[in-house]
Amino acid sequence: MARVKNIEAFCSSCNTVRKMELTGDVSGEGNENKRWAKCKKCKQTMIIDIESDVKDKKYSLDGIENQECTTYSPMKKYELGETIYHQSWDDFGKVVTKETLSNGQNSITVEFQKSGLKKLIESLNN
Repeated sequence: MARVKNIEAFCSSCNTVRKMELTGDVSGEGNENKRWAKCKKCKQTMIIDIESDVKDKKYSLDGIENQECTTYSPMKKYELGETIYHQSWDDFGKVVTKETLSNGQNSITVEFQKSGLKKLIESLNN
């Protein structure tokens, strides 16, 4: 079995799902699924459980075009799991993460049907 070096998992420092580099195993009985991982964003190292902390990259996007979707605007605020429609790209997606950037702006990460994973501005202040 090939050894995975990079994964997406929940970072307790960033408080969101981030790309992480696996840096080592955790020794001891009962720690078979635990690994040392370093967040690529904040550079913090932590122990993660491969079974519970690692996030599947695929999000269910089947049929969301038939649901009631919010039309994306950088002025609006969004919730995790909310479905949105991006008019410029003619694409439907689901909000998968939210974060506050270093400049104080809010951003959302959306998994789109056609465009894939994209970061968008949220609640832009004039």
